[in-house]
Amino acid sequence: MSLHSQIVPPITKLLTNVETWIDLAHEHASKKSFDPAVLLVARLAPDQFPLIKQLQATCDHGKFAAARVAGKEPPKHPDTEQTWDEIRARIRVVREYVAGFTPADFEGAEQRVVPLSFMPGKALSAPDYLHASALPNFYFHATTAYAILRHNGVELGKRHFIGSLPLRDL
Repeated sequence: MSLHSQIVPPITKLLTNVETWIDLAHEHASKKSFDPAVLLVARLAPDQFPLIKQLQATCDHGKFAAARVAGKEPPKHPDTEQTWDEIRARIRVVREYVAGFTPADFEGAEQRVVPLSFMPGKALSAPDYLHASALPNFYFHATTAYAILRHNGVELGKRHFIGSLPLRDL
């Protein structure tokens, strides 16, 4: 399985699913007659990030996975989003950025080394970075965002997390 297929399709798919969660969060707020903006500051525990930061982190780890494994510098996002429209725009920008990677972008990545900014002087091979750090962090923050919405009554189910399946006829 190529690195491209391990990065681009699952990250772009989940970011697409996150937009569906946002739509459902707005529907829920409308049905219950409250401002959906209150969900952006909701959190599961006092020491965890609020929803907006979980969504920013989901975007960051998605773009980091693609860029760092491909040996590119990821785009910078200053985490200034405060509204649903702003976070939705960031999700779309990151999804399009990741979707723009081709299999050729990952050629030679098996030998690439990814320095760890949070551990000066330490690094991981690109495949180890992807599997031990980038993807787990991407899914952790996406799952936590999902859980915050679910905890606040948004009618999300497993199918909203997994999304569509590429079914085939037998």
